[in-house]
Parts: sequence; C-alpha cells; structure tokens
Amino acid sequence: MEVMMQPKNGGMMMMVEKIACGGPYGECDDDHTMSNRLCEGISRVLSKWNGLQMAIQNEWGGHDSIQKSQQLVLDILSWFSQSKGSLCAEDLENLLHESLLLTFNTEIEDGSIEEIAEKLMIMHDDFLHGCCHI
Repeated sequence: MEVMMQPKNGGMMMMVEKIACGGPYGECDDDHTMSNRLCEGISRVLSKWNGLQMAIQNEWGGHDSIQKSQQLVLDILSWFSQSKGSLCAEDLENLLHESLLLTFNTEIEDGSIEEIAEKLMIMHDDFLHGCCHI
C-alpha cells in the first residue's frame, strides 16, 4: 500500500491510500495488472461521489470511515471479478446501497447510487474490451 496526499476542495489535503489489488484480469503491461488499474479506476469514481465523500469526512461510519471506503473499493472489485454470468447494474446498485446503509449509516436517495453504478459498469466494460482480456 502506498499513501499519497491529494489536494481537496478549498486547498485541504485528503489522504488517499493506493490499494494493491490482484485478480483474474491478466497483465496489461510490465508495471500494472488489469485489476490494479480497475481498482484505481473504482477508487477514482468513488472519490468523486459527493455522498460517499461526505460520509467519510463526517465519519458517519465511525473513526475508521476511510478504511471502510477502501474496503468498498475491494468489495466492488471482488463483485466484478467473482460474479457469475452477465453483470447487472441493479445488483451493483444494491451493493452500493447496502454498503452505505450498513457501513456508513447513510441512506442516499438523490439518484447518485444509480449514476455511480452506471459509471462503474461502463468503466468495467471498457477495461474488458481495452488492452487486456480475461
């Protein structure tokens, strides 16, 4: 794991931990595996989700909210890699909704769960049809 500081709105710094992810996606190039890139992509999408970021910043999931958000990244990566058959955006929406409700005590009803699930599904599809093949 590698810890980086990134500028946040208003000049504040936010700690971001790059998570080493492994998985069944094969090699893209010498330095990165497909699952590492997918993991980074998931992290990037979630880092721009206002509802989740508010839950993390306000510690609605407790003092370990950052770690819980990192676990969510891994849970999504696992869902993509372990799902049998075709993937359904509604199932990913349910995963996101359940995680926010149970882990962060947060109910989001602004349509952003569906938007984030769609972005993640498109990103996953792009990865599958990009430089690597399963």
